[in-house]
Amino acid sequence: MDNNVTLPSKLYDIDNMDVDTMLDLYKDMLLGRNFEDMCAQMYYRGKMFGFVHLYNGQEAVSTGIIKALKACDYVCSTYRDHVHALSKGVPPRLVMAELFGKETGCSHGRGGSMHIFSSPHNFLGGFAFIGEGIPVATGAAFQSVYRSQVLNSPDPMSVTACFFGDGTSNNGQFFECLNMAVLWKLPIIFIIENNQWAIGMAHNRSTSSPEIHKKAISFGLPGIEVDGMDVLAIRKVACEAIHRARSGNGPTLIEALTYRFRGHSLADPDELRSSQEKAAWVARDPIKLFKNYLLNNSIVNEQSIQEININIKDQIDDAIQFALSSPEPEVKDLKRYLFAEDL
Repeated sequence: MDNNVTLPSKLYDIDNMDVDTMLDLYKDMLLGRNFEDMCAQMYYRGKMFGFVHLYNGQEAVSTGIIKALKACDYVCSTYRDHVHALSKGVPPRLVMAELFGKETGCSHGRGGSMHIFSSPHNFLGGFAFIGEGIPVATGAAFQSVYRSQVLNSPDPMSVTACFFGDGTSNNGQFFECLNMAVLWKLPIIFIIENNQWAIGMAHNRSTSSPEIHKKAISFGLPGIEVDGMDVLAIRKVACEAIHRARSGNGPTLIEALTYRFRGHSLADPDELRSSQEKAAWVARDPIKLFKNYLLNNSIVNEQSIQEININIKDQIDDAIQFALSSPEPEVKDLKRYLFAEDL
């Protein structure tokens, strides 16, 4: 298979995208950024505990991929999972309550920051160990094929989007699951969020082949590199990959070149990266770039932007108040949710 396969981009004319879709993309990125900023405040105030890994700077990847999916599609995340959950439609108040460890959280306070999960939204969870989610996502894609080909389900084929970082691409699960996905033509998209750093290890020091998308050649699936700070560029390749998967033509590997603006976690002093490197990437903030695109092309005006900002802040304030006022899990329920309950 040609690794540089041309897909039917005319089906996804970004230049003719309607205004409402454009605004939805902007709102989703802004929601993710504001949510994470508030998480940092709450963490340092002692409202959150454990490890908290924020997504600042990578919002275009989550929005560009997940907002192109349907409700029936699946998303499998990493320990940097809050914004992926928001993009998939998990309400901010349920995510925030989960981070506070409250019973009203989307995982009833049992998952915390690294294990956001929501069955109603087909959000398969965050995973604390790198590479852990790739086999889970592969299994989700397999069941989509099974439902269609064996159970003869009349529903459209569900697609699975599997997110992971550049460091994960050196792990065995990555190679094994790419191989299986191609063999079985699974409807899955593997998204590498290459934020240039695997915890404290620079990407170009951790792999013998820094261009991760080229690893797709070994398995015979398309490998695509995309600017991870450009939400429209990501949406375009996402739509093409989703169409390919849903049509039964198998998986796609997308490498999104992006950058996390904060340290690895909120406990990381972030002293390993140079200020010059960080400044160069911050200058390409995906939210500011897209806002300027909307304004410069007269898609929105400043008043509309301000109204969106106020609305997003109101959502975040509501999420905080909901989390603060929600009850703690009760001791008597300590072992609850370990097994499926009778309906």
